[in-house]
Amino acid sequence: MNTQAPHSATLGADIRALRKARGLTLTEIAAQLNRSVGWLSQVERDRSDPSISDLRQIAECLGVPMSMLFAHSSVPVAEQGYVVRAGSRRPMGSGEEGLIEELLSPDLTDDFEMVHSTFEPRSRMQKPANRPTQEVGYMISGRLDLTIGPSQFTVGPGDSFRIRHEPYQWANPYDEPAVAIWVIAPPVY
Repeated sequence: MNTQAPHSATLGADIRALRKARGLTLTEIAAQLNRSVGWLSQVERDRSDPSISDLRQIAECLGVPMSMLFAHSSVPVAEQGYVVRAGSRRPMGSGEEGLIEELLSPDLTDDFEMVHSTFEPRSRMQKPANRPTQEVGYMISGRLDLTIGPSQFTVGPGDSFRIRHEPYQWANPYDEPAVAIWVIAPPVY
């Protein structure tokens, strides 16, 4: 019996979108899970409900936090796939580096995802990232120091920036949080 009904219509689609964004096949993931391709296909089509242990393994295979795959029971069925309420955003990442991220997109089935990012005061990205994505960020509040490729910038409220599959790193050496909205294509979370 599915106790996560309000989200079940998108769980499988999110898993499929994440798998495809990573260039992985059903066969590859099923082998890592020690499950059949048929079972995984049914999960992706929301015809089978994975256990918590299954979700933990799927999240590990896809390189996402398990919270990305949890349902939010507060989402009314009529709003699924359309509306994300402020109190129902899915958290992403561990927050270890002082970055708190929440998914603004209703699910991961589009060609892009929108993310709300809060960079805590005196926090910094430990190692540069280089993802096969195009990303645009818009600063809501605070200031953020960015290194994109060989260039360095400080951005503040109302500023926007773009990263095109190049190394980047961020830092918030300031005394107030920095808040940004990111659009990332293809979805990576």
